[in-house]
Parts: sequence; structure tokens; C-alpha cells
Amino acid sequence: MTGIPLPLGPATDGPRTTTVEDEGGGAVVRRSVLPSGARVLTESMPGQRSVSFGCWVGVGSRDETRGQHGSTHFLEHLLFKGTSRRDAMDIATAFDAVGGEANAATGKEHTTYYARILDEDLPMAIDVVTDMVTSAVLDPEDFDSEREVILEELAMNDDDPADVAHERFAEVVLGDHPLGRPIGGTPEAIRGVGRDDVWAHYRQHYEPRHLVFTAAGGLEHEDVCARVQAELERAAGALPSAAPAERRAAVQGPVPGGAGRSLVVSRPTEQAHLVLGCTGVTATDGRRFTLSVLNAVLGGGMSSRLFQEVREKRGLAYSVYSFNANYSDGGYVGLYAGCSPAKADQVAELMLAELVRLADDGLDAEELRRGIGQLAGGLCLGLEDSGSRMSRLGKAELVHGEFTGLDTALARLRAVTARDVQALAADLVSRPRSIVAVGPFDTDHDFSKVLS
Repeated sequence: MTGIPLPLGPATDGPRTTTVEDEGGGAVVRRSVLPSGARVLTESMPGQRSVSFGCWVGVGSRDETRGQHGSTHFLEHLLFKGTSRRDAMDIATAFDAVGGEANAATGKEHTTYYARILDEDLPMAIDVVTDMVTSAVLDPEDFDSEREVILEELAMNDDDPADVAHERFAEVVLGDHPLGRPIGGTPEAIRGVGRDDVWAHYRQHYEPRHLVFTAAGGLEHEDVCARVQAELERAAGALPSAAPAERRAAVQGPVPGGAGRSLVVSRPTEQAHLVLGCTGVTATDGRRFTLSVLNAVLGGGMSSRLFQEVREKRGLAYSVYSFNANYSDGGYVGLYAGCSPAKADQVAELMLAELVRLADDGLDAEELRRGIGQLAGGLCLGLEDSGSRMSRLGKAELVHGEFTGLDTALARLRAVTARDVQALAADLVSRPRSIVAVGPFDTDHDFSKVLS
């Protein structure tokens, strides 16, 4: 049930290409390390008329230094504003003219620029996306206008109390660690960051050895590699040989767990938005499959314990669920509910009680079967989409250091036992807990019952 390792050694005499896995039905995963250190992973999907193509950069909001906070997300916006060969309108019309889609996403540990197009338009997508990533100009006028756009985006997010609760939860659980900072930065940070700060961040991190190109759909691996190599050379000329950048898990220690605490954000809302939880497991922890099952049983669907107890039996919330976030050296687990402010203490205690009950009493065979079945079905259905397969390749390369095929992933899920789930629940219950509440509360509202 082991995944397939993805070694990082340099390729000095042309691309070093390996066939990672044959997934059946003609779907084959291949990987090449280019001499510049850039990596290309593809999954051919015979019969598909579309392709999802992405460029992943191993940099996220956690990598920003003082004075650069918000720079990674700022770059996500600015790279669509123009290069030495294209302006913003050229980039937009390139995809609109062929019915394609292009977008980007900033995370705490990586940034992705991606497109979905017809297979015949893949050369265009490789050209435009690679040009954006390698040759952005960060025009000062565009910088100033986009600053205002980002401030509007932050204001929009701040108007959503559920978003506020989730963002502040990461802050209280992870404390002063960079993973606890908001991805988009704060309004104060965005107003203060300068074009030179963002430019320095860009030049430091967007080198070929940090880049991972992934594609899934109707494609030929060798063609994708050749086109990526040509675009990199067009941007920088002759590229020096280099080894790919090290993965995070190899170069940093674990995130320290902080003491649990309560944070109340007073807002004149109709609902209270509660997030209760603690630190979790890393993205490479062997227990991540157990955590997925635990999450499914506890709050992953309509048959989950939280949904049944809080919503179905008691009618105390419309939205109630559990979730987890996993990073290279840390993570967190949370339970969320939106409820009447007058019922907030009761709902918080009920959510905690369900986690404690799972730790104390475990789960029966039917719950385990249902949780694993939910995850297995979701995994299989998700991989019907080329975008999901493209994303799987990027995460395998940047996060896990191994490719986990569908059969292996299913085997790992099905190997999880009820005892595994109960043991992990007990571990989580033993950790310091934190709670964030957003709503019409006094800032000294006492949620201590769920923290002790």
C-alpha cells in the first residue's frame, strides 16, 4: 500500500523521464525532471477532448518575510496583468476566444496557475501560463490599481462572518507561526507593501527549480515537456542546470502546538458562527487517512454525528460540520456550526461532546463502513474530472513526495480500523482546544466549558 516515490535528483543530459503508474484504461502517469530543475507530470486520459494544465510554485503565504505579507496573493493577481509579450487583455482573450478557463489560487504553502482548455488548445495554454509565471512585469500602475482590488476582496471576505471565524481559528490554533497568518494579508499589510517588496518575492521564488507543471487529459507527455522547455528558454534563454527545490518536509521541523484559547469577534449578526478545535496532523502523517475517516464519521455528511445530533435531533443549526487542514509540518482539526447566539454555548458543548464520545466509546462497524464508503466514492468520482487529476499530480510532487494511485489510496482508506479512529480521536481530545465565536457577543463571553 505504499505510494511511488518521486526523487528530486537533477537531470543533466536532457529530461529524466519515468513512467510513474499505469492506472488502467490507458491512463498513464509520467514524470520528467528537466535540466533546469523544473518538473513536468502528466496523466494521459485517452478519449478526453479537454486538458487541465497547471503551473505550481512551491511558495505560499507562510514564506513571506516581514514587509512582504500578502505578497504571494498579490502576485496571483499581478501575473494576470501582463508580461513583456502580453497585456492583461491579451491574457484574458487568449482563453475566452477558445471557450477555455484560466484562474489561480494562493495557499499557505504553494500557489497554482491553471487552465482548462480543449486538447487542441494546450500549446496556447502552456505558452500563456508559462509566460505569466516567468515574465511578469509588475507594472507600477497595475500594482497600485490591483492593490485597491485586493483591498475590496479582503473587505468582501471580512463581511462574511463564517470566513472570519475560519480565518481567526487558524490564527488562534497556530499562534504566531506563519501558517497562522491570513493568506491574503491584512488591509494594513496590503496598504504598506511596496512594488519592490513584491518584485523581490517574485524573483526569489519563481525560478525554474521551484516550478512544477502538471497536466491531465488528452495529451502526449513528450509534447508537454518539449513545449514547457521551449517556453522556459524563451523567457530566460539558456538555463543553467539545477536540482529541483527541496520539499518542505525535508527542511523544517514541526509546528509547535500552542495553548488553547478563546477568541470572540463581536459582530451584529443574526447568527453565531462557532469554530472549535485543536492542532491536527501533517500532510505526510500516516494517520491522515484515519483522520479522513474520523472527519467523515464526525461531521462529513448528513449521516454524520454532528449533523444528526445538532441539526436533525435538536434543530439547533442549519450548517454544522467538521473539517481539517494539513500542511507539511502542522495542521488543525475544527468543528463548525452556525446557530442562534442564544444557543451558542449549548451547541459548542454538543460539538465537543460528540468528539469526546468518539474518543471514549469508539464507533461501530456500520459507521466505519459508511465513512470509508463515503470517502472512497468521493475519491473515485472526483477523479472523473481532469482538473482533479491535474491537482493530484501537483500535490504529489510538492507535498507528499510520492504518487498515490487510486488503488493504493483506496487500500489505505480500507485499512483504517475502528480502533485507529478511536485512538486518533482520543489524541485530539487530549490536546489544548481553542474556540472562535463571531456574532453579537461581548468580547469577554465565557466559553471556558469547552476548553477545559
